[in-house]
Amino acid sequence: MPLIIVTGLPTSGKSTRAGQLHAYLADKIEFQPAAAKYRLHLISDQTLSISRTVYDLSPEKLPAHTRSANASEKDARAALSSAVKRVLSTKDIVILDGPNYIKGWRYQLYCEAKNLSTPNVLLQIGCNVDRAKAVNDERLNRRDERLKNGEDVSRDDEAAEGAYEPANWENLVFRYEEPNPMTRWDSPLFTLIWEDDEAQTRKVFDDIWETIAGEGRKVIKPNQAAVQRSRDAGGDYLYVLDRETQDIVRSILDQQSDEGGGSIEISLGGGAGGPPLVVELPGKKVGLPQLQRYRRAFMNMNRGGIGLEAVGNMAATRMRESFVGYLNDAFEKDE
Repeated sequence: MPLIIVTGLPTSGKSTRAGQLHAYLADKIEFQPAAAKYRLHLISDQTLSISRTVYDLSPEKLPAHTRSANASEKDARAALSSAVKRVLSTKDIVILDGPNYIKGWRYQLYCEAKNLSTPNVLLQIGCNVDRAKAVNDERLNRRDERLKNGEDVSRDDEAAEGAYEPANWENLVFRYEEPNPMTRWDSPLFTLIWEDDEAQTRKVFDDIWETIAGEGRKVIKPNQAAVQRSRDAGGDYLYVLDRETQDIVRSILDQQSDEGGGSIEISLGGGAGGPPLVVELPGKKVGLPQLQRYRRAFMNMNRGGIGLEAVGNMAATRMRESFVGYLNDAFEKDE
């Protein structure tokens, strides 16, 4: 069953709508015999005890030894991704409630769902910036008032977790990347706005249900290769593997700063659409010997297409995706 990604501005009502959608789907599963086979999961920062401070990139909030400016945010996304992977299947409906404001992150989730032959849909919560800011300001004021009175807010989700610090909130709004229904990873896209009443909310939820579980729902097929694994349009398999990994190594050496750390964007290559791949560098500068060591290890693992039987062919784009994922794992272990 599908992955339902809830997205929108911070404090725009995402968690409220996610809760309403969860209740709607739970009712469907309980009272419709045909839906009884499905399991339902709600995953969010709150269910995983992820504090909203992890998204705060303000310099004064980051300790001097922090390995990179957004390390805590990357860790939070990794925790969310792992939680989704553990339960996502053709028999499970997963609602992911969170900022989900980066298009590359949504693309990653789309690929996870597609690989399991299950769709993903987006539910965007529309809310103008002024209203969302007013909600956050109100929560901050309520939290500060309770703290002034000596009350413990650590166990109050709305007071302790519902508010973002002003600079953090502004930064998240600035970084929010609106979904584009013209791209496959942001489609189908459903929208609920702040003012939508119960009837309109029910209509949107009905449309989502029809898309994910109705008789006319789209059959999702995992990525399939068009040619044999041993050869593709670019030449011999090992030649292409060597060429693509070398190109990524060169891109990292050319783009990384003298201090190291940060993120580097790597193109998918081959004219493939979609957002670029992202390499998350460690806090120190990465040298050519280290990169070549990782490259040789990756090539040795994949000389025979080990682990790629499911796709049948390791095309250039897939090679680049796999090598970038391998590098990110290796860099994270090194830190």
